[in-house]
Parts: sequence; structure tokens; C-alpha cells
Amino acid sequence: MLTGKLAPDHKTIANFRKDNGEAIQAACAHFIVLCREIGLFTQAVATVDGSKFKAVNTRDKNFTPAKLKKRIEQVAEHIAGYLQELDTADRLESEAVEARAVKLKDKIGGAARPAR
Repeated sequence: MLTGKLAPDHKTIANFRKDNGEAIQAACAHFIVLCREIGLFTQAVATVDGSKFKAVNTRDKNFTPAKLKKRIEQVAEHIAGYLQELDTADRLESEAVEARAVKLKDKIGGAARPAR
């Protein structure tokens, strides 16, 4: 589609997502790992000039292996939920398109009849 400059319709994209959901989730996970490996997600850098700062080690900022595993599962669930929302939107859009088509056919059919 890219080389022929063709534009897929919404149904083609929806079917692709439906048929390749697991692969899309895996690609998202691999993309996050790649971003970390090339340094796009880094920790903030701080310099020390003799100033004293209070250390903060809140529950939200420290990670154990169990917390990390849970967070990875949450991200996977978020991706799955997002894909499900897209599928729902596609289904609703498809139903709306069909309803509009029926309504237009009725209008066209009504216009073809002579006025009284």
C-alpha cells in the first residue's frame, strides 16, 4: 500500500488489527525495550554542588522484581484494552455507515416517487 500510494479503508485496518492483535502487542513491547536500549527512556541526570537534598524513596519510585513484573502486565493489559477499544469503535463505525446507507437509499427511493 505504501509503494502504490493506495489508502486502505477503515475495514481493512480493522481486520488487520483483529487478525494480528498478538503480534501488534509484541511489537509494542519490543518497541519499548528498543527505546530503553538506545537510551530514549533514561533517568534524570543530577549534578552535585555541595547542596543537600532530602532523599525520596516512595513506593511509586522504587521497583522490586515483583513490582516490575506487575507493571509490565499492566502495560500489556493497557495495550490489549486499547486494541479492544479500537475494535469497538470500528464495529460502531461500521454499523453507523450501514445505517446511513439504508437511510440514504430510503431518501433516494422517496425522491423517485412523484409528489402529490
